[in-house]
Amino acid sequence: MAFTGSAGPPENREVRHSRVRFSVIRNILALMLREMSTRYGRTPGGYIWGVVEPLAAILFLAIGFSLLLRTPSLGTSFILFYATGYVVFNLYQLISKSTSMAISYSKALLRFPAVNWFDALVARFVLNSLTGIMTSIILFIIILSITENRTVLELGPIVEAFALAMLLGLGVGTLNCTLIGLFPVWDMVWGIITRPLFLASGIIYIYEDLPKLAQDILWYNPLMHVTGLVRTGFYTTYSPTYIDTVFVFYVSISLLFFGLLLTRRYSRDILNR
Repeated sequence: MAFTGSAGPPENREVRHSRVRFSVIRNILALMLREMSTRYGRTPGGYIWGVVEPLAAILFLAIGFSLLLRTPSLGTSFILFYATGYVVFNLYQLISKSTSMAISYSKALLRFPAVNWFDALVARFVLNSLTGIMTSIILFIIILSITENRTVLELGPIVEAFALAMLLGLGVGTLNCTLIGLFPVWDMVWGIITRPLFLASGIIYIYEDLPKLAQDILWYNPLMHVTGLVRTGFYTTYSPTYIDTVFVFYVSISLLFFGLLLTRRYSRDILNR
């Protein structure tokens, strides 16, 4: 005699998985559109400021240091030299800062069962990554057109540097997302700790310009490797030996792993605060 466990046939597993994937994608797109409308839609100029702000910072750096130095550490263009370091640093900052505030920014929506912390994290990462990449492309097009130099680009190191900057920003931001949620004062503490990061990441100089002691210390800053790597794509004669992409990758993955682990564990605690 045959027995049936239920009155109807079981739902197909692939259909269930497809529905879950569609729901996740829909939530992420909705969160991205919400942030785009609130951050850029209500600001005069919108996305234009995303290009103007870093371009102005690069121009001020170039003008200031051109008055003090005859030539930059690489090449002849101050603007291009500082741009190659600044854009990846800015991309890292943009992603790490935005993902660290993912839960607090979408707190009201995360109280609904259909939306979870992972959706908010991915939405902020994707949106700000796309924004940072598009901004960087526009900046380099403008800078290369006005500097009139015959730069031969190697896209491989440039793409790898941008990918590592994004991964590092995601790792730092995910870990800080939980730490800031549990301990709000950590946002201020982290800002103080990382205030010298701009000067310690090789934006206004190259690693080889530093004394040996500074090299030994700053080698452990992953962003130093990222800025050096992106410059190898713009300056074909520049061949730094200190760059270790494996080190940057493992640091980023480790931060991301612990960040996801802690966020999964304490996301509800953060929402209930």
